[in-house]
Amino acid sequence: MYSSLFLSFRRTAYCVCTLSLVWLGVSSPILAADTSTVTIENIHEFFPDQIGNEWVYRGRMIEGGMVQIAEKDARFTNVSKVIGTETQDGVGVTVFHDTNPGNQGPSDSYYRRDAAGIRYYGSKPGTTLERQLVPYQIVRFPLDIPSSFEQFNRHGLALGMDIDRDGESDKVDIVATSSAQTRETVSVPSGVYPEAIRLEAKMTMHVHLSGSGKTIQGTDTMTVWFARGVGLLKYIERQTIPSSRSENERVIEVTEELEKVTLATDVALYQNKPAQESLLKTFSFKH
Repeated sequence: MYSSLFLSFRRTAYCVCTLSLVWLGVSSPILAADTSTVTIENIHEFFPDQIGNEWVYRGRMIEGGMVQIAEKDARFTNVSKVIGTETQDGVGVTVFHDTNPGNQGPSDSYYRRDAAGIRYYGSKPGTTLERQLVPYQIVRFPLDIPSSFEQFNRHGLALGMDIDRDGESDKVDIVATSSAQTRETVSVPSGVYPEAIRLEAKMTMHVHLSGSGKTIQGTDTMTVWFARGVGLLKYIERQTIPSSRSENERVIEVTEELEKVTLATDVALYQNKPAQESLLKTFSFKH
């Protein structure tokens, strides 16, 4: 499953907007110790998107100030499922339905996977900002480790929000980049997965307040892990949300970890032997 990751990218104008800013991106420093590049073979196997595939995630959201990070601590469950396909602007897309991504309530999101990679085509509910950005690339094929690319760099977009409450919608400059970092072993409630791919992401937003002329900055950084034949194992997201009236930034940390995956086909390759034997019968993992 890759929808949580992409839902996170999508929350650009959904999740954070509800908190008073927005996010969307990807990137982070690329590993510099080793200059050699590895191309991941059959990269599509890390992003299974067959109709009927379903992933169950355990989630946690922590919110607070820069110093007091644990003012709010919520646990939640998110179930993501591939529910069908649609055509948007003459292009076929795959539809993912999530029950509670990032503890923000249900939503649908739309992606296209082809030989060039994966592109995001928006979500329902969507936002003013998101509609100005889609479609855009979120993963490039072939995938080289390490590698990175800029998703978009846009200026003067309508934020679709009036943060300083002067009666006028504010403008925003937004930059997002994506990087493939390394392969490593990841442990989540559903099991242990060797050689999971780690991607890191960062989005930076500069919001221009129409009332005061002041510019405030918000960031969103995310680390995600994908396993071959399984999809998204885990993500850790950290958002910093500035205040228009004080210097006290808000910080939100969201984590989702795979608890169970049920695949509609036999593409799953589970790295834990006992679980693999079970998978051959049920195409499902459970802690």
